[in-house]
Amino acid sequence: MLKAEDLQDLTEEQRQVVEKSPYSNADLAPIPATERNWSMINIAHLWVGMSVCIPTYMLASGLIDIGMNWWQAILTVALGNLIVCVPMLLNGHAGTRYGITFPIFARAAFGIYGTHVASVLRAVVACGWFGIQGWIGGYAIYSLALLAFPGMADSMVLGALGNDLVQINIAQFLCFLLFWAINIGLFLWKGMDSIKYIEHWGAPLLIAMGIALLAWAWMNADGFGPMLSQPDRFETRADFWRAFFPGLTAMVGFWATLSLNIPDFTRYARSQKDQMLGQFLGLNTTMPFYAFVGVAVTSATIVVYGEAIWNPVDLLARFDHIGLILISMFALALATLTTNMAANVVAPATAFSNFLPRLISLRTGALITGLIGIAIMPWKLLADPSGYIFTWLIGYSALLGPIGGILICDYFLIRRTKLNLVDLYLRDGAYHFGNGFNLRAMIALIIAILPNVPGFLHQVNVITVSSFWSGLYNYAWFIGFLVAFFVYGVLSYRSRVETTVSR
Repeated sequence: MLKAEDLQDLTEEQRQVVEKSPYSNADLAPIPATERNWSMINIAHLWVGMSVCIPTYMLASGLIDIGMNWWQAILTVALGNLIVCVPMLLNGHAGTRYGITFPIFARAAFGIYGTHVASVLRAVVACGWFGIQGWIGGYAIYSLALLAFPGMADSMVLGALGNDLVQINIAQFLCFLLFWAINIGLFLWKGMDSIKYIEHWGAPLLIAMGIALLAWAWMNADGFGPMLSQPDRFETRADFWRAFFPGLTAMVGFWATLSLNIPDFTRYARSQKDQMLGQFLGLNTTMPFYAFVGVAVTSATIVVYGEAIWNPVDLLARFDHIGLILISMFALALATLTTNMAANVVAPATAFSNFLPRLISLRTGALITGLIGIAIMPWKLLADPSGYIFTWLIGYSALLGPIGGILICDYFLIRRTKLNLVDLYLRDGAYHFGNGFNLRAMIALIIAILPNVPGFLHQVNVITVSSFWSGLYNYAWFIGFLVAFFVYGVLSYRSRVETTVSR
């Protein structure tokens, strides 16, 4: 059971040892207890800012597309968030107690070098999300610019950056680069403080935008009747369960990323109470609400426009009041900005900084993240949205679930939340494991990933497998988490891992 224990801190002598370590820099060193000043409201605002985004708005649509009705989709989203909130709170405990980032926390379980395996896997997913969110934000700017300059739609097509499935023009690409520059520039200028500031002012505006969209739907479609009366499309209860479990896994996978690197934020929290209540309230209210906004407003578009418009950028562009469009597009761009900076910049930036602490700062890591975000060509990733749930969300959850299982088993079951803070930064410390890698963690990681590999390869049409393996893949995050937790626990118990205590 979690306890709100006193915040652990370094003595002045210990801090000097950490500062001299080649495995530390100003961004990776523990935050002094006196500087951990994020309140419950700050943490809640963080989650409001991250949850209110276009992917959340469109999240329930994917579930409705596979046959669910509106309340089944919203319930699946809400349940998925309740489940993923558990590892969020557990991993967040270490950040608050010791003031450390995710890569430093992972050193205890994976080793001082092995942590790169965990943090880089997380970083790669974040870079993909950064590019996707950056393209969405750039597209909002492009749609707004089209109102003033309609001729932009006829700008030169960048054939080298597109293919037969997707074509982008130079105006779209420049708007993407503009939004990219806002993300990276703001972080380079203000660092982590930029996130706290923008979430504080952006969260209320984003909630207001959701309420305004609901009001528009209510007034223009005679209430929510079209949505409430829409039945599911399952012939039997078994058909529903076959859709529900992969959908639930995808919902957990949506935040499986943040469930790992949440210490990057909770290290600023004043207490365990602040981080726990802030996360629980911010995540579990905003996500279901905004998913409901997406379903309700989209149902209204069927009545108003005769077609379902799931992309809010396309919907807002149809409004006939220029002032309303400007305000809405600004709020939409802000929503994407808050999510991108908090969810998709901090984790990879910290991972890259941890890789070469003396050469790469957090700001340099953010710049590297941004460059990778361009290199992955996110417009191509978004060209085929049909694989959003079963390939993208479930696919990477098969990698991240095992990491979460190992971290939680190590910190709570093996070490009982007690870490030697100084040794996390020493080559010859307790977490070096002889060669920098904890082989028990590596073995558990590989074993936990393997069961989901056949199903993933089947999903991307590389091989054909039996229904057993494809069905197992529908539970990828759960399988990976539980197998890793169990295997790591057994291996660590048998090896009699010696835990150290920092007092």
